[in-house]
Amino acid sequence: MTTDLAGWTPRPAPHNGRIGGRTVHIRPFDRTNDPADLWEAFGGDGSGEGTANHHLRYFGWPVLNSSEAFGDLFNDVVFGGAWSPCTYCLPDSDRAVGMASYMRSDPKNGVTEVGCVGHGAAMAGSAAAAEAHYLMAKRVFEDLGYRRYEWKLNAANESSHRAAKRLGFTYEGTFRQLIVTPRGNRDTAWYAMVDHEWPTIKAAFEAWLSPDNFDSEGRQITKLEEIRSAL
Repeated sequence: MTTDLAGWTPRPAPHNGRIGGRTVHIRPFDRTNDPADLWEAFGGDGSGEGTANHHLRYFGWPVLNSSEAFGDLFNDVVFGGAWSPCTYCLPDSDRAVGMASYMRSDPKNGVTEVGCVGHGAAMAGSAAAAEAHYLMAKRVFEDLGYRRYEWKLNAANESSHRAAKRLGFTYEGTFRQLIVTPRGNRDTAWYAMVDHEWPTIKAAFEAWLSPDNFDSEGRQITKLEEIRSAL
C-alpha cells in the first residue's frame, strides 16, 4: 500500500506504447488498419452469436453494419474521450486480434481504468488474453507507480465478471441504472486491484504464464486462480 501519502506526487498519464510479451504484444491503435482487422477478429457483420455486434453488445454502442461504422464510432468514443487505446497482436504479426484502452485516468491520485476490452476469437481462452492484461497492469503499477487500477463492466456480462475475477480484480459493487445506451439500461459493476495487491497478482501471473505450466498441447496445468490462492 502507498502509505507515505504526504510525499505523494502526481504520476504520468498512462500511454499506449509498445510492450512485448511471450504470447502477445501490445501496440498503439492504428486508425487506418485496425478497425477492419478488429471487426474481422470479432466476427464481422451481423448481429447473431459469433459476430462483431454480438461481441460488442455490452459496450453500450448501437448495432453497427460495417467495419467503417465500427471505426468511426471507435474513433469518436475513444479519441473523443482522450483514452489511450491499445491493440493486442499475436507473436510475429502486427495484425490486431484484440483491444483495450486506458481510460478515465486520474494521474493526480494515481488511478486509471482498463476498458473497451475486446478479445477476438484468436485470443479466446488463450494465454495471450491473460498476458495482455498482465502487461497492461504491470505498466500501471511498476512503470507509472499508480495506486489503483479499475475495470468497470456491464453487469449483465457474465463472461467479463469471470474474466475480471480470474485476472485478480476484486468486485467492489454495482452501480444500478448508471447509463442509458442505444440498447437500453446498463448497470455497471466495478472491479479494481490496488498497489499492495499487485506483488501477489504479478507472481501468480508469472507462474501461470510460465511455459512449464502448459502441457505439450498448450493446455494449462494449474489455473491462475489456484496459483494466486496458494501464494
